[in-house]
Amino acid sequence: MEKNTIKKMDVAILGGVGFNSYKEFKSRAVSTPYGKVTVYLTQIRGKNVAIVPRHAGKNHTPPHKINYRANIWAVKALGAERIISTNSVGSMKGHPVGSFVLLDDFIDFTRSRPLTFYDETTIHIDLTEPYCSEIKTCFTQAFEKRGLSYSEGIYACTEGPRFETRAEIRLLSQFADVVGMTGFPEVALAKELELCYAALALVTNQACGMSPEKLTADEVTEVVGKREAQILEILEDTIENLPEIRKCKCCSAKLGASL
Repeated sequence: MEKNTIKKMDVAILGGVGFNSYKEFKSRAVSTPYGKVTVYLTQIRGKNVAIVPRHAGKNHTPPHKINYRANIWAVKALGAERIISTNSVGSMKGHPVGSFVLLDDFIDFTRSRPLTFYDETTIHIDLTEPYCSEIKTCFTQAFEKRGLSYSEGIYACTEGPRFETRAEIRLLSQFADVVGMTGFPEVALAKELELCYAALALVTNQACGMSPEKLTADEVTEVVGKREAQILEILEDTIENLPEIRKCKCCSAKLGASL
């Protein structure tokens, strides 16, 4: 990655726990109707990139307190049309710790988060295909280039900040493959603004009750730290592979959605 100051972005990266590479880049405060967002600007393989750390702030912002609407709005305000998300997840299907999962669907189990930009009007966004097919194809090419394996799976988003109970995981595992706390409402908000959004999940632990060991936040951070260089390589290859012109369904997500 190269340090730089840029006006219009091509793509944004939403970074999760342990994603610290942004700190060396030029920062910019972006004003939105939902508050200010600090973004970090750089260039990757010739494309202008804004990095938005979800948990940044005076203290680590917990998942249920992240200003998701401000983050997504800031991406749009910077001119970026694509969002690549990184997420730490627990596996409910026995994925090895340190393995990668490309998300292909989600289930929302959050409770208290603002979920839409359209509180005053009625917009029914179709989320049959929540994650951008074009970006997912570019991810696949990046994995193939580096000879890395991955799987695809359904993501269950819980409220947090606590970890889930064993009973909750038994329930969620009937419908989903991995569990996390930050992937929603990002994906839906991006679709409301007709932005492309795709997510790369890193399995940092077995979900509660899937391992005899106590689940701790430290192990999540430790696994991400060990994989961060590899994650950056995958992200850089994916961004390089992005076509100049979007031809996916994300571009017309609001078509026919208004009443």
